Amino acid sequence: DKTAFHRSQTLGYRNGYAVVRRPTVGIGGDRLPVNQLSQAELDELANKAPVLTYGQPKQAPPAEFIPAHVAFDKKVLKFDAYFQEDVPMSPEEHYRIRQVNIYYYLEDDSMSVMEPVVENSGILQGKLIKRQRLAKNDQGDHYHWKDLNRGINITIYGRTFRLVDCDRFTQVFLESQGIELNPPEKMALDPYTELRKQPLRKYVTPSDFDQLKQFLTFDKQVLRFYAIWDDTDSMFGECRNYIIHYYLMDDTVEIREVHERNDGRDPFPLLMNRQRMPKVLVENAKNFPQCVLEISDQEVLEWYTAKDFIVGKPITILGRTFFIYDCDPFTRQYYKEKFGISDLPRIDVSKKEPPPVKQELPPYNGYGLVEDSAQNCFVLIPKAPKKDVMKMLMDDNKVLRYLAALDSPIPEDKDRRFVFSYFLASDMISIFEPPVRNSGIIGGKYLGRTKVVKPSSSVENPIYYGPTDFFIGAVIEVFGHRFIILDTDDYVLKYMESNAAQYSPEALLSIQNRVQKREAPAPELENKQTKEDPGEQELEALIDTIQKQLKHHPCKDNIREAFQIYDKEASGYVDKEMFFKICDSLHLPVDDSLIKELIRVCSHGEDKINYSNFVRAFSNGPG
Repeated sequence: DKTAFHRSQTLGYRNGYAVVRRPTVGIGGDRLPVNQLSQAELDELANKAPVLTYGQPKQAPPAEFIPAHVAFDKKVLKFDAYFQEDVPMSPEEHYRIRQVNIYYYLEDDSMSVMEPVVENSGILQGKLIKRQRLAKNDQGDHYHWKDLNRGINITIYGRTFRLVDCDRFTQVFLESQGIELNPPEKMALDPYTELRKQPLRKYVTPSDFDQLKQFLTFDKQVLRFYAIWDDTDSMFGECRNYIIHYYLMDDTVEIREVHERNDGRDPFPLLMNRQRMPKVLVENAKNFPQCVLEISDQEVLEWYTAKDFIVGKPITILGRTFFIYDCDPFTRQYYKEKFGISDLPRIDVSKKEPPPVKQELPPYNGYGLVEDSAQNCFVLIPKAPKKDVMKMLMDDNKVLRYLAALDSPIPEDKDRRFVFSYFLASDMISIFEPPVRNSGIIGGKYLGRTKVVKPSSSVENPIYYGPTDFFIGAVIEVFGHRFIILDTDDYVLKYMESNAAQYSPEALLSIQNRVQKREAPAPELENKQTKEDPGEQELEALIDTIQKQLKHHPCKDNIREAFQIYDKEASGYVDKEMFFKICDSLHLPVDDSLIKELIRVCSHGEDKINYSNFVRAFSNGPG
């Protein structure tokens, strides 16, 4: 008996979609047969013919006509080919292989030959044969797509082309038309083009070194060294500072110049451009023309590396020896981490200025003053030595006069007397010898104004006679001649009294004795007549000489009267200023050397002149 009367499930879900399925069992679980038809019904259906039921089928209408230019529009067969061309006038190649593409247009059976353009080939390339129907033989037949296949030769206008391959569309089309294609061939290559091709680069990275890794790791990392180049041994050489940069990314070296303000050099930034520097060359590369060709790894055994640059050691680059004396903090840290060198102290390369060279003057040649001759050694255009202007202003027209005798073994020189004039403004000395009648010696100027060097001083450091060296009894040596001071004038006595601190006790004692003799009682008359004053002898000699010189000069009878007009006290003295005014009005030759000496002898003190003795020189007879 059936206990289950439910129907089987016919709706299910698969992957989220509702699916209807055919039931395999019926109500109550009875299995349903697969085919519901009986065998008799199946046999009846197999024996029935459609023609009996439906009749004869009708003939289908013919297809619509499509012309060839529409059916084969834009359908082109493409073949890869080449041809060989002779090159008779080239020593490098005898023939040339030129690769082309042959196109067959199915719509009108035309063909074209195109050569791909190669840059800088020097050959006219592009369209070799324009699109047209090409003749196959002399009978007028044209090429058809049935005549084309891989691995054959075709001749077009006397040129033979070798078809080596075709594209996929051409292969499918020809096979669909029942043409059996030949296997494809390898395209022939031009031997000269292959010869010119560069060999392919082999990217072989050594196992222990990688340049790309070095570039990426040390990019923008530069070692900086401070160096000097000492070229002082050569002519006009000097010590110059440089900065050496070592680039870790490619092991190149750069040398930069350090310019200072107003150093007189052109502001070139680089002494050596950035480049790799060879350290050791191969034996046969010493004559390598480095000035025109770049050095490669074949000529170099060893290049400069970072370990060659050490502070405190010299390094030779391109023939110049640089001494590295310092580096920057990054370089110190790099050497500490890379090479374990932690002690890189700065080296003091500053040179102490040598002591100034003492200027040595050439030996004195005896001409002029030493100071004047030395100016030629100081400057190119010599100038007069500087003078003490204050001394010249304070001591202007101040003259110290002394009477001296010549210390000579010659008997004729014992009676000669000389007048020394010491000019305080310039420290110069002049010597005058009063003429003596019937002495046989021509008097006059014995020595012009000049500075006299003491015999005890050296030529390099001359010591000149000063006013303190002149006193009664002093010995003065003038250019090898010895003079003994016998007497002084009154102005010298006043000068020594006012400047007693400058003189020695011996000089002051001589003045004291001179004053005591002057204050002593006068000697007897005969002694006075027999012994004349040396100053009177000099005056008489001057007057006599001037009278002889002015023998033809018109006599000036009114000279004495002119001076007496201004000498209201009848003292026989007039002021210097008034004296020269009177001489100028009377046209007296006061610029003459003898007249100057007469004025000096007639001077009394600093501002008085004894005109009585002066007038005697201009009278015709003794005054």
